[in-house]
This record gives sequence, structure tokens and C-alpha cells, in this order.
Amino acid sequence: MQFFSEKKIYDFMKMRFAAISLSFVLFFGSIYLLFERGLQFGIDFSGGTLVQLRYENAAPIPQIREILTQSNQFQNLSVTEFGSAEEITIRFLGSNENLGNDMGAYIVSLLKDTGKFELRRVDVVGPKVGDELRNKGLMAIAISLIAILIYIAFRFEWRFAIAAIISEIHDVVITLGAICLFKIDVNLDTLAAILTVLGYSLNDTIIIFDRIRDGIKTSKKSELAPIINESVSATLSRTILTSGLTIATVVILYFFGGSMIEGFSLALLVGLVAGTFSSVFVASPTLMWFKFSVEHFRAKELEKLKRKQDKERNRAMYEKGTI
Repeated sequence: MQFFSEKKIYDFMKMRFAAISLSFVLFFGSIYLLFERGLQFGIDFSGGTLVQLRYENAAPIPQIREILTQSNQFQNLSVTEFGSAEEITIRFLGSNENLGNDMGAYIVSLLKDTGKFELRRVDVVGPKVGDELRNKGLMAIAISLIAILIYIAFRFEWRFAIAAIISEIHDVVITLGAICLFKIDVNLDTLAAILTVLGYSLNDTIIIFDRIRDGIKTSKKSELAPIINESVSATLSRTILTSGLTIATVVILYFFGGSMIEGFSLALLVGLVAGTFSSVFVASPTLMWFKFSVEHFRAKELEKLKRKQDKERNRAMYEKGTI
């Protein structure tokens, strides 16, 4: 499906300075938020307790929150709906050890006057487990970036790899900045959103890089900027279609998916927008700033093709018994 004419070439590189300026503002603004506010780790990473209750009628969340906040034993308390108005989750820092009794029974006793309900689930994450999950999550992001660097350097060229990594770091930092700005709890769901953003942004960048590489081989132009414009213009319909549908799906999840996945959806939404933007206006212009030489790349590709042809010719001669 083509939304734009394949013959129409848009001058994206003409807009790169304005786009990069916007990226700088968002990037360093996100870094400021990370240092100023810091990340708000959820139960998964900081340790704590999740209690799930189901009421016969709509849960009186304000009354529940008021009763629990009167007790000093519940830190960073969060009471939210879970899929319906009758079902809720209660999250807070603390465990059986520091309350000195059974967590479920203690909360049931506190909320006995709020209506008829049943205790569905009690999950407790200790601080040591939380630290381990947090460290493994950071390690997963680091390993992903290293794997991306190696893959693109092997498939394309080291300048492509550095450009892709800069683009990926750009997307992750802006996503983390949004998480700080909107005070989203950093938990396993949020980590999944960040890793999804990495994969989606990488896929978008690889497709554009693939077109740029093909354009370098086939185009008669010797300057990189017009080749990038041709390549991005050729993939524009695909980018609009895939990114638009994906973002629309995440928007629906955010508004209709319930409070449990609001943080995941919002982080994913910001990351997808940043990833689509960076594939065009961060990754591609970075090739130009690294002084990528079209002529040098063509010479290397020609040398590879010549070696491949010589290898095939020698193999054919060997099979015929002439060598």
C-alpha cells in the first residue's frame, strides 16, 4: 500500500538540523529529569507487596485508600482497579516480615467494613529479589545494545552500527524521561516496554539502512544526503503504515486496557514515536557526521564482488579439473 508516490523525493536532510535540535532538547531534558526526579521503582524492583481483592459491588477505592493511609505500615501505597470496577489491586512497600503477621489477613481485617469481598491473591517480593531483578533488567538492556552494535557492524559497516546505537540510546533515554515525567513505576512491564522499543526502533532503522545501502550501490549520485532522501522517501509509506497502526493500537491499550497497563502503554507509546522519529532524523544524519564516504563504500563493495567472482571462478576451474 502506497500513501506517497515512489517517484516523489522528499528533502528530509534539509530538516535534519531542526529535527536534531528537537532531539537534543528532548534528550537532555530527559537526562535532567532522570537526575532531578530519578526513577520510581515499583514493587518488582524495590521489593514490596501486591494484594488483589474482588468485591461483589464496585470497590470503594477512596474509602479503601483512606483506611490504609491511616496506617503507617503501608509505604508508597497504590490502590487501582484491576480490569473492572469490582476488582482492585493494592500495592505498597512492605512484607510479612515488617508487619509481623499474615499480609492478607491483616488487610482483610482493616477493610472488613468496606463491603463484601474476597482475597484473590497476595504476592510478596523481597528487597534482595527486587535488586536482582533490577540488575538483570539493566543487564538485559546493555546486552541488547551490544548485540545490536555487533549485528549491524557485521551486516553493514561500523558507521552504520554507531549511528544505530546512538539512535537506540536516544530512544531509551527519552522513554525513561517520559517515565520520570509521568511518574510511572519502573517494573517488569516497563522494562518489557523499553526492550520492545529497542526492537521496534532497530527494525525501522535496519529497513532504512538497507535502502540506503542499496541506494549507494545503484544510485549515480556521489553525495550521501540525496541518497538518504531517496531511501527514506522510498520507505515512507511503509513507515507511516506500520508505525501508524502500531501507535494506534498502543493508544487503544492506553485508554481501554485498564490501569494495570497504563504505565506500560504510555512508555511504549512515547518510545514508538521517538523510535520512528530517530530512524529518520537521528540514525541517518549521523552517517553524514561520521564522514561516511559513498565512493569508499562502493570501492569496498566492488572489491568484495571481485573476490567473490574470483572464488567462484576458481571453484569452477577446480571442478573441471583445470587447476
